[in-house]
Amino acid sequence: MTGYAGMICVTLILAYYSVVAGWTLKYAIAALSGQMSGVTDDAAYFTAFSTSTWAPLACTIAFLVVTHLIIERGVQNGIERVSKVLMPLLLLLMVMLAVGAMTMPGAADGIAFLLRPDFSKIDSGVVLSALGQAFFSLSIAIGCLATYASYFKHDVNLLRTSADVVGIDTLVAILSGFIIFPAVFSVGVTPDAGPGLVFVTLPNIFSNLFGHVPALGYIFSLMFYGLLVLAALTSTISMHEEVTAFFVDHYGLGRRRAAACMTTVCIVLGTLCSLSFGPLSDVRPFFGRGFFDAFNDVTALWIMPLSGIVLSIFVGWRLPRSLVIDELTNHHTLRFPPLLFHAFFLLIRWVAPIAITLIFIDQFIGH
Repeated sequence: MTGYAGMICVTLILAYYSVVAGWTLKYAIAALSGQMSGVTDDAAYFTAFSTSTWAPLACTIAFLVVTHLIIERGVQNGIERVSKVLMPLLLLLMVMLAVGAMTMPGAADGIAFLLRPDFSKIDSGVVLSALGQAFFSLSIAIGCLATYASYFKHDVNLLRTSADVVGIDTLVAILSGFIIFPAVFSVGVTPDAGPGLVFVTLPNIFSNLFGHVPALGYIFSLMFYGLLVLAALTSTISMHEEVTAFFVDHYGLGRRRAAACMTTVCIVLGTLCSLSFGPLSDVRPFFGRGFFDAFNDVTALWIMPLSGIVLSIFVGWRLPRSLVIDELTNHHTLRFPPLLFHAFFLLIRWVAPIAITLIFIDQFIGH
C-alpha cells in the first residue's frame, strides 16, 4: 500500500507543481522578450496572469509536454542526457546569480541576515519546519530516490551517493540564500514574502535596481527565471519518471504508452489546479479547499509523513538486518565501521519514525 500511496502522492504533486513551473516559464519568456521592464505594478501583473484562464493553463501544459518528451526518450537518451546539461548549467547560473546579488548595494545586510543566526527564534516549531522542508526537498517517502536507485549498478556505493545527494541539496539551498537575501535587502524588502517574493517582489527589484544600466536588470532577471525553469524541470522529470517506471514494471506497458498515461493524467489534474486560481476559484470540494490547495495538503500533510513513518518501521524492524547491511555494503565488498551500522539502525528504527511523527503532528495542528 505504501508503494501505491507514493504513486498517488507524486502524481498529485506533479499536477500542482506543474502549475507553479508554468508560472516560472511565463516569467522566463516575459524576461526574455523584455516585457518585465514595462510592468509598473508587479502584483497586479501576477494576479492578472495567474487568475486568467488560458495563459497559465497553456504554460502548465507546455511544461508537462516538455517533461513528457524527455521521459519518453528513456533514462540514457532522455533523462541522463538532459541532466548532464541541466545540472552543471543550473549550478553555474546559481553561482553567477549569487555573485551578482552579493555585489548589490546593501547586500551585506542580507548576507548577515542569512549567516548570523538568532538563536532566540529557534523553537520546536522552527526545528520541525526545517525537518519538514528537508523531508520535502529530498522527496522522501514518495519513491523518487528509490526509482533512480533502481537504475544503479551493483557496485555503486549507496552511502556515498546518499551523502552526495544531501550535500548537493544543501549546497543549492545555501546558494539560493545568497541569491535571494542580498537582493531583497538591497532594496529594503522583507524576506518573508513567501511565493510572492519570486513573482511580485523580485521582478520589481530586477527592473529598478539597475535603473541606470537597464541591460544589467534584463540579464539578471533572465538568468534568475531561466534558473527557476531549469530547477523546476529537473523536479518534474524525476516525478514523472517514477510513475512512468511504475507503469512499465508493474503493468507491462511500453515506455511511450506509460509516459503518455502519466502525462495525460497530470494534464487533467494540472488543469483543475491551474483553473482553481481563476474560473474554478469558487469550487472548493475538499473541506473548503480548492484543487491546488487540496492536492498540496493531501501530499504534504498526510501521504508523505505517513509513508515515511511506515517505510522507516518497515526497513528498521521488518527487513532482515543482514539484507540491509548487504545492500549498504554491496554484499560486503565495501567496508564500513560497525559503529556506522549501529547508528543507522538507531536512526531508522527510533529517531526517524519519532521525528516524522512530530513533523506530521506539527504540520497538521499548525495547518
